[in-house]
Amino acid sequence: YGDGVAGDGGGGEGADGRVGLQGEAGGEGGHRRVGLRGDDPRGGASDQFDESDVDGERKKMMRFFNWFYFFVSLGALLAVTVLVYVQDNVGRRWGYGICAAGILAGLAVFLSGTRRYRFKKLVGSPLTQVAAVTAAAWSKRSLPLPSDPDMLYDVDDAAAAGHDVKGKQRMPHSKECRFLDHAAIIDRSAAESPATASKWRLCTRTDVEEVKQVVRMLPIWATTIMFWTIHAQMTTFAVAQAELMDRRLAGGFLIPAGSLTVFLIASILLTVPFYDRLVVPVARRATANPHGLTPLQRVFVGLSLSIAGMAVAAAVERHRATASASAAAAAPTVFLLMPQFLLVGAGEAFTYMGQLDFFLRECPKGMKTMSTGLFLSTCAIGFFFSTLLVTIVHKVTGHGARGGGWLADNLDDGRLDYFYWLLAVISAINLVLFTVAARGYVYKEKRLADAGIELADEETIAVGH
Repeated sequence: YGDGVAGDGGGGEGADGRVGLQGEAGGEGGHRRVGLRGDDPRGGASDQFDESDVDGERKKMMRFFNWFYFFVSLGALLAVTVLVYVQDNVGRRWGYGICAAGILAGLAVFLSGTRRYRFKKLVGSPLTQVAAVTAAAWSKRSLPLPSDPDMLYDVDDAAAAGHDVKGKQRMPHSKECRFLDHAAIIDRSAAESPATASKWRLCTRTDVEEVKQVVRMLPIWATTIMFWTIHAQMTTFAVAQAELMDRRLAGGFLIPAGSLTVFLIASILLTVPFYDRLVVPVARRATANPHGLTPLQRVFVGLSLSIAGMAVAAAVERHRATASASAAAAAPTVFLLMPQFLLVGAGEAFTYMGQLDFFLRECPKGMKTMSTGLFLSTCAIGFFFSTLLVTIVHKVTGHGARGGGWLADNLDDGRLDYFYWLLAVISAINLVLFTVAARGYVYKEKRLADAGIELADEETIAVGH
């Protein structure tokens, strides 16, 4: 790419552009995956904190992630303002050069602390563990479960048999998903020996309970997907709305429709310090919770704000469409879209921080690497569901309809407000389901405390030693 428009892809510039995009995507994946929860000895922000230190390092960890998200959003704000201006008025090469220089500077700062970083030893793939427990339980499905769960094979037995059980947090037995307990039965009739048995035939009770813990998290995981479906509308249909509204400022400057995401990012930047400095101290005094609001309470606030955002978006779209249908009415100002961007942006801050805290805190010790995978998958599935929902609505409402149904190519010929209301209704139903799941969820820390088990931190190693 030069200072003009992008090439048509037939020459070297087009190929370079595609390679650059693929490299950026890989880097972003590594940044999100390793930067939050490290699978690499040089990364893993959560690895730098001792989660067993409830009033010390764990509190600092949650605050760290709040501000981590703040600075990620600040970078996004600079990208859609300063960098866009540089690329449009100075040249694309300068824009890309500034990005490259910023990344190199950040990498230098990151590497400067290498000798002080901690990392936590890995104990295997969590997906392999899920598969092994399921396979072992299925293979022993015909064996009777012991009346006393202490008779199940556990980490002490595994250690006595010579297996390495470091990195495992003993977990109390639970009555849910009892079928999986079959995986921890020693088959005496087959002369099964713990010392030689395959993990696909015999698992510890702790392995089984870790898989159960992930299963308990799935209702929360599923009911947070809808937020990201709503979030997708802020970069698609909301931008299309802006194209049809008055975007002029004093002096004749025309606001680019795509730049309205500035309001979304600005809302996040305002919400994070507002929550950290004002909400947390008040909530801490009101609830006696050192973290202020619990992770699920934060997600509840975020989901509620997203519903309000869709309701406001529907009302604004109805007003815009009515004005557009009237020859005498002027196009409404684009700033009418601000409330929906601000509401969804604030909702994103609460949902993102709540989800991240929840999955990092609740994932079993032996399956910690799964935490950010669960979290980020809700974002991805939410955007895919948005595409699916748009396709379904377009097919259902567009069949035989004049103008193309609710989601016509020209918004003036459709009923985008109906689509927004549909999202609000689906999200309200989802919020009810989330509330039911959240009220029935017992945090891992409480489960361990009730069983008299102290929360332990994983074994850590300083990289520089």
